[in-house]
Amino acid sequence: MARRPRQQTRKSRARKGVAIYHDMKVYENFERSAQRIFECVQAAQKQSPGAPRYLYLDIQGHRNEAGGYDHDALELMRDFAMGWLGQYLTEISNPLLHIRNPKRQRDDLPDVLRIGYPDDGSDYGYDPTTLAVKPRERRPNERRTPPSVKAIADYLGGEAACLVCWRTPVERAHVVPLQLGGSMDVRNFALLCPAHHAEAPDVADAESFWAWVDYAELRDSPDKWLDAPTEVKDWLQEHGVRVGVGEREPLSFFASVKHELKSLYHWTDSDFTTEDWPSLMEEFHKVLDEATGRHFAVEKKASTHAWAYHMARRRVNGQG
Repeated sequence: MARRPRQQTRKSRARKGVAIYHDMKVYENFERSAQRIFECVQAAQKQSPGAPRYLYLDIQGHRNEAGGYDHDALELMRDFAMGWLGQYLTEISNPLLHIRNPKRQRDDLPDVLRIGYPDDGSDYGYDPTTLAVKPRERRPNERRTPPSVKAIADYLGGEAACLVCWRTPVERAHVVPLQLGGSMDVRNFALLCPAHHAEAPDVADAESFWAWVDYAELRDSPDKWLDAPTEVKDWLQEHGVRVGVGEREPLSFFASVKHELKSLYHWTDSDFTTEDWPSLMEEFHKVLDEATGRHFAVEKKASTHAWAYHMARRRVNGQG
């Protein structure tokens, strides 16, 4: 039997309404999860106007130092789902509680979700002006040895398989490399197959590492089904699901960097022609030297260079 999808937001018709399910994976932050849930609620409202909507949330990983849920998970469940979005739903179920909207479900959902942040000194995003190490855990433990693959899989909430393609065997990948100040805390590890481990960035920002895993998971999602039984693959293909990404045309190193800048960091073609390249390259090398690392003896990767270019651009544009 094929493994269940490791990341998905799906919508299905319930008998008396529309059921919306989202599994917040460890590599998803609040912003990505909230946007995906919002789009699914939009689709439900468009396809079944007025039908009751039932939201079911699961959370994988996202644990804090005390073993409870971290800021992103709490914000998604409490402030977003049970708070603002709750008025557009009939019922919500998540690991914290199950509640029913005491009022009639609203159907005037806005066209665009706008996420703002409180001006209270909260720490959001990576600050490229400092190039400081930013792990996901704030008070890492004092482990001197890496946790076992099983312990990491238990934290991630799934099987001991690659987070991107579900393949095995897996390797323990540091989210923030040790040479940049990363810890042996279980929250500073991902499980990746050797191929995706070799692609993943070595940077000082944990959330950028997880954003890359999310991007690669979407990019390579057709490969997840390659090891499924033939009947499962046939059924998927009959229903329009692509199985296997096929042969990719090999790219030069800078072409790979450029593709990632456009796909993951949303650079446009004009960004490659209007930048102050002398200033950008000066900042790029500062970022590369101070806030990125090498994986063992491997030269710095395309994903690491892409992150460094993006941080350099933010520094040049004063976007710290």
